[in-house]
Amino acid sequence: MKRIALYIIVLVTAAGFWGCQKDNTYPGGKVGAHIALFDVRSMYRGKDVTLTTENMFGADQLRCIVISDHREGNMPEGMLIVQDSNRLAQRGIAIPIGTAAAQYEAGDSVTIHIAGATLTRKNGIHQLVGVNPAGIKVLSKGNRLPTHVVALNKILDKPEVYESTMAIVVKGGFDPLPGPGDVLSGDKMLSDGYGDVSLHTNANAAFANMAMPVMANYRSIVGMKQGPDDTWVPELRVASTSDIVLLSSVVEIAPIVISGFLTDPPGTEGNYEYIQLLATQDIDFSVTPFSVVTTNNAGASTPGGLPVNGWATGGLRSYKFNLTSGTVAKGEYFYVGGTARRIFGSGSTSMSTSKWIRAYNYSTTDGEGFGGKTGNLLANSGNASGMAVFEGTAVTKDSRPVDVVMVGLNGVILSEGANPVGYRITNTDWYDVIHPLSQKLQPFFRSGNNTIGVAYAAAVFFKLGGIYNPALGRWRKARSQVNVKMAADSQVSEIEGEGATTLR
Repeated sequence: MKRIALYIIVLVTAAGFWGCQKDNTYPGGKVGAHIALFDVRSMYRGKDVTLTTENMFGADQLRCIVISDHREGNMPEGMLIVQDSNRLAQRGIAIPIGTAAAQYEAGDSVTIHIAGATLTRKNGIHQLVGVNPAGIKVLSKGNRLPTHVVALNKILDKPEVYESTMAIVVKGGFDPLPGPGDVLSGDKMLSDGYGDVSLHTNANAAFANMAMPVMANYRSIVGMKQGPDDTWVPELRVASTSDIVLLSSVVEIAPIVISGFLTDPPGTEGNYEYIQLLATQDIDFSVTPFSVVTTNNAGASTPGGLPVNGWATGGLRSYKFNLTSGTVAKGEYFYVGGTARRIFGSGSTSMSTSKWIRAYNYSTTDGEGFGGKTGNLLANSGNASGMAVFEGTAVTKDSRPVDVVMVGLNGVILSEGANPVGYRITNTDWYDVIHPLSQKLQPFFRSGNNTIGVAYAAAVFFKLGGIYNPALGRWRKARSQVNVKMAADSQVSEIEGEGATTLR
C-alpha cells in the first residue's frame, strides 16, 4: 500500500510539472485590424497626433458607414464624412481627400487605412489628414443610414459628441416663419422646440431653391461654423432632397395652451381643483366660445372599460366646462375649475382676484353637456387622467382639441382595432397626430409615440414651463414639468411667475 501511494504522488507531481511547461508553439491572440472612432477621437487632447499601430493598440483601419454624399452639392468640398457605433458610442470624423470624396455615397460601408494619418482639429471639427484615397475600400453599398433622432438642445450642449454624425431633427421649423418665395438657400435658423441651430444650404445645391417648409424632418450631418468671439457653434447640412420630409405646410395656431393645474389639494378635493391656461391671442368668449374637458380613468370611475366616446364619454370618466363669457388678453393667464377659487384647498390663499373664465361647482353639479358631479376631476391613482381644450362647446368622440395634457399612462383607455377608441390628441410639443418618422396615423394618447404624461405627485401645483410662439404656431421651448410645492399661504405669483409657460 505504501508503494502504491508513492507511485500516485510521483504521477501527480509529474503531471503538474508538465502542465506548467510553456508551449512555445502557441501563436497567441491576434490583434484586430479595426479601431473604433470613439477610441481614435479620444486620442486628440488639443494637439495633433500621428496615428500608428502602436498608439492604436495594433489596429491600422477604420470600418465605418459613409454619411456624406456630394451628388446634390451641399457637402463641404473634398470632405468624406464617416461614422460608426462601436464601443456602444456613436462618433464621426471628417477626412479631407479632395475630389476623391465625390466617389462615395451615403450608405457605403468602407474600411479606411489610417496608420500614418494625422488626427487634428480644424474649423471646429476633428479630421484625419493625410489619408491615402487608395487605402479606402468599399465593402458594400446601400446600407441603412443611422436613424438617430436628436433634440437640438443635446447638440448645443455637447457638439463634440454629435459633430460629423447624422442626426434626424424632428418637427423642425424656421424663425421667422417662411413667407411666399422664401427658399432654403443660405443659413436659416432651424428650431425643434428644444433648441435653435443654423441649417446651411449651398447656393448651388440641388434643393437650394426649394420652398422653406413650415414643418419638416431633416436628416442632417452635424458640422461646425464660426461663432461669436472666435468660438465654433453647431451647423446642420442635409445631403439630398430626400433628407427633407415635409410634415406640414399649414400653420396651426393654438389660441389657448395649458400651462398648469392643481389636482390634489389637502382635505376634500371637490370644488378645489383647477386648471391654469394661457391665451395666445385676445379672446372674447361670448363671440368665440371654447370648452375645457377633464378625464379621470381611476378604477372606480364609471362607465368602466374603454372610453367609447373619447373625451365625450361622460359619467365619471370625463367632465366638461363651457367657456362662453368673459374676455382674456394675449399673454394673460386664466383659470377654469371649482367655485372655491382657492390656491391650495380649504382655508388657503384666495384667488378671487385672478382671471376666472369658468368657476363651476363640479362636486355638486353635472358637467355642461356631459359628466356627472364628482369629487375628483383628475385621478390620483396612477391611472391616466388629463385635460383638453376644444374650440366651441360641442365635443364628440371625433373632436380634436387645440391643446391637451395627460397625466400618467395606465388604465383601459385605448383600442386601435377596426373601431379605434381613445382620447384624441393634437399636434403639440408633446404629441403628434402623425408619427413624425413612420408617417403613420396615431390620433390618440398612448398610440405610437404619444406616451408623454405628467408624473403624478401629491401636494404640488404642476407648472408646465415652456415658450409658445403664436406667430409661428409652435413651441419654441417644449413644456417641462415643474412641481411647485404648495402650502396654505402660497401666492399666485408662485404659479404664474418664474418658470411658467410664456409667449414669444
